[in-house]
Amino acid sequence: MSSRGLLPLMNLVRLNGVPILQQLQLEERLLRTSSHNWCIVNDGTNEPTIVMGISGKPAELLEIGSVLQDKIPVVKRFSGGGTVIVDHQTVFITFICNTDALPSVQPYPRPIMSWSGQLYSKVFQGVGDFSLRENDYVFGNRKFGGNAQSITKGRWVHHTSFLWDYEMMNMGYLKLPKRAPDYRQARDHSDFICRMKDYISRQEFINRTISALGSQFSITPPELESSDCPDDTKFVPSTRLLGKQELEECFESESGNVILQSL
Repeated sequence: MSSRGLLPLMNLVRLNGVPILQQLQLEERLLRTSSHNWCIVNDGTNEPTIVMGISGKPAELLEIGSVLQDKIPVVKRFSGGGTVIVDHQTVFITFICNTDALPSVQPYPRPIMSWSGQLYSKVFQGVGDFSLRENDYVFGNRKFGGNAQSITKGRWVHHTSFLWDYEMMNMGYLKLPKRAPDYRQARDHSDFICRMKDYISRQEFINRTISALGSQFSITPPELESSDCPDDTKFVPSTRLLGKQELEECFESESGNVILQSL
């Protein structure tokens, strides 16, 4: 416990432009090898990258031909959730918590999602028409934040990709998912998502988030090389970059299925 009373400690890590693969592997290591609470803020990533959930299938979710042609990296992360394309205009915020740090939050997807929705309701107070809709953060009926979670014994991670801005052409690498929230109503990306920059500045958003988190945790900046974050050489992350050959095989399989269906 901290000198501020009964608030649990939260280690705050501020990153800027760290590759999303590196960020996700750090998160996975902290979730599985650390015993502390962490908030990771990464302001942008270094290059456009597609990130898929652990059970995502490239052939169902990606325009693989275009992805291969334009050499867009594809990462499969350790958590569930949907598929996004991120770049330097995306803001990433991750919470890694011990379940006993927030005893009122049951370690299941919906309670964790509800807790995060309430936290961001404080962040966006007076900003747009914010709400949590079917696991998405939205202004009105347009999405600007996609979430994913991973829950282990005694710990969980909740991470979000916030679309502060985006290139509409990059959305063309993603197929419309077969499973989509009801409120999407089959809208394409241009009608379904919106830009946070039309509502709030990047720095104000980050500052508000840290301030809101400070009402529930005592926040401290850590030394990532310290014993609080062990460099466990035995730990092998499941988050990985999909290889070109793997994507080519998915593309060839998809192309074969299309030919068969047309016969």
